[in-house]
Amino acid sequence: MTVFVDNECITWRGKLWCHLVADSLDELHAFAARLGLRRGWFQEKASYPHYDVTTEVRDRALRLGALPGRKAQIISSARLLRIELRALQSTSACPAQACLVEEAT
Repeated sequence: MTVFVDNECITWRGKLWCHLVADSLDELHAFAARLGLRRGWFQEKASYPHYDVTTEVRDRALRLGALPGRKAQIISSARLLRIELRALQSTSACPAQACLVEEAT
């Protein structure tokens, strides 16, 4: 599993921002925690799941082992994250007992 950070450098609120993604949600959240990012900053409802990080945090992420991600790699990882997130959301939307009852009928 791998964590990637792009070099998009989008200007917002006077700072330059990049995107942090990974091959799995668990890995992404664990790495984000190591960077001191709050779970509430996770961009769950964006076009793809990610954390926004400043260029300073990007540099720290690279020092901690994240790989610089090209656009194709970021998109590929983001698609995997979106699939995983949707699967988790559909499982939590259907508690085990309710799903069993629905399947039995």
